[in-house]
Amino acid sequence: MERIGLWLNGGRGSVATTAITGLLALRSGLVEPVGCVTELLDAPLSPWRAFVVGGHDVVTTPLVKRAELLTRDGVLPPGLAAGLSDELAAVDAEILAGYQPGTCTGSQADAARRLVEDIEDFRGRHQLSRVVVVNVASTEPPVTVGSGSLAALDDELEVPGRAVLPPSSLVAYAAFRAGCAFADFTPSTGVALPALDELALRQGVPYAGRDGKTGETLLRAALAPMFVSRALRVRSWTGTNLLGGGDGATLADPGHARSKSISKAKGLASLLGEDVTAPLHIDYVPDLGEQKTAWDHVSFEGFLGARMTLQTTWTGLDSSLAAPLVLDLARLLAAAHAAGRSGVQEALAFFFKDPLGTDEHRLHEQARVLGVWAAGLR
Repeated sequence: MERIGLWLNGGRGSVATTAITGLLALRSGLVEPVGCVTELLDAPLSPWRAFVVGGHDVVTTPLVKRAELLTRDGVLPPGLAAGLSDELAAVDAEILAGYQPGTCTGSQADAARRLVEDIEDFRGRHQLSRVVVVNVASTEPPVTVGSGSLAALDDELEVPGRAVLPPSSLVAYAAFRAGCAFADFTPSTGVALPALDELALRQGVPYAGRDGKTGETLLRAALAPMFVSRALRVRSWTGTNLLGGGDGATLADPGHARSKSISKAKGLASLLGEDVTAPLHIDYVPDLGEQKTAWDHVSFEGFLGARMTLQTTWTGLDSSLAAPLVLDLARLLAAAHAAGRSGVQEALAFFFKDPLGTDEHRLHEQARVLGVWAAGLR
C-alpha cells in the first residue's frame, strides 16, 4: 500500500484538529465516514489508513488540548479524543513552526526553502509516495499581488526584507516547489496567481481552491438553481452570519471579513445575475463557540408580479462540516497526482465557494462533473 502525506498549513486550528481526529478515528474503525463525499465516488482512492499527517502552524497549543476544547464545544464526540491522545500527540510532533512575516529574517525565498525542506523531510522519513498540502489557516485580508511571470516572482522573492507574497501564497509556492498537490480551503489570495499556476504546471502537480463550501453557500448553491429552473425572479437575497470560535474572531476584523464576503457573494452573483441585491453581514458572537448560524431572506417574484419570500436558518458546526471535505480533497488530489494530472482541477469546484478554473456554481452540476472526473482517474 502506498503511503500518502497530508500536510496541513494551520495544522492546529479547529478545522485541522477535527480533520486529524476524524482521520485517526476512521483509520481505527471507530467512526463511520459520514460527510465524506469520496465514499460515494467510483474512483481509485487511497484508503484512510494510507495517510500520514504533518503540517505547519504559527500557534503552539498541542493538538490534544485543541481536541479537548472541540469536545467541550460539541464538535468531537465525548471520549473520542481521549482515546486517541497518543496518536494525536504523535501527529502534533509532526507540526512545525509556520511562516510568520513579522518574525521572518532574510528573504521570502529563504522562508519558502525552509518550508520546502520541512515537507521533503516529512516525505522522506515516512517513505511517502506523494504529499498533498491543504491550506486551512486563518483568512487573510484581500491583497493585490502582481500578475507577472514565475521567473519574475522568483527574482522578487530573493530580495531580503521584501514581502512579495502574502503567507497563503508563499505556502502554495512552497508546496509546488516541493512537488506537492495543493488545495486552498480558505478565501485568502493563496494559489490564485498566474505565476503559481505556471509553477504547478511546470512541476506537474494538481491543485484546487478556493474557500471550502460548508454551510450557507452550500445551501445557496442548491436553492438558487431552483428559482432559475422555475423561472421565478429573485429580487433580493439577504444573509446574516453569526459565528464564534477562532474563525469568528478572525472575521471580526473588517479586512479579513471582506475576503470571506467577496468569496461568498461570487456564487450567488453567478447563479442569479449581478442585478440581484444581496447584502451579507458577518457578526462575531463569542458565546456561540464553534457553532455558526446563517439566516437568509429571499424575496422573489412569481406569475403576475406576485411577491413571495423564502426564509432559511442554517445552524451547524463549521469544523464538522469542513473537516471531511479536507480529507476528501486529500484523497482526490493524491489520486489526480498519481494519474498524472497537473494544474487547476476545475472538477473539484463542488468543494468550494469561489472555485478556480470554472464559473459553474450549480451544486447538482458540480456533483455530476465531480463524479465523471473521479471515475476518469481510473
